[in-house]
Amino acid sequence: MQFRMKNHQLTKEQAEDLLERSKDCVLATQGSDGFPYAVPMNFVYYNDKIYMHGLPKGQKVDNINLNSKVCVEVHEMLGLLYEDMDVACDVNVKYNSVIIRGYARLITDTEAKREILNKIVNKYTPQFSGEVLPENMVKGTGVIEVEIKEWTGKYYK
Repeated sequence: MQFRMKNHQLTKEQAEDLLERSKDCVLATQGSDGFPYAVPMNFVYYNDKIYMHGLPKGQKVDNINLNSKVCVEVHEMLGLLYEDMDVACDVNVKYNSVIIRGYARLITDTEAKREILNKIVNKYTPQFSGEVLPENMVKGTGVIEVEIKEWTGKYYK
């Protein structure tokens, strides 16, 4: 285990707080060529799972269909720690981060998609909360669910 993981672990509550507050994440998948593919995504943390939305096809969807194992990364940089430092190499970063390993799948059930899309609307555009999402938009949007297998959270302050 990394030194910082031993001494700077986030609690489950702190990690969940970061997941609920953060506006974006990075979803990493593996392509058919064996190379990783990482893409920034908007997301919502709900019922102990990560949900994202986007086009129902493309490289990330192809990769998920090929291999459901994914990694999701969320972090926040809180500032630089450089007081009493004499050289740039001694400067450190104040941050919180969560790394999630899990299994992704596309949700196909229309009502389940609608529920998640409403959660995403509530998070990013609360002024539109409560409005009925058009059926064609729900059906035409890809919703990715990540079942969390394990997570680690760390901080440095």
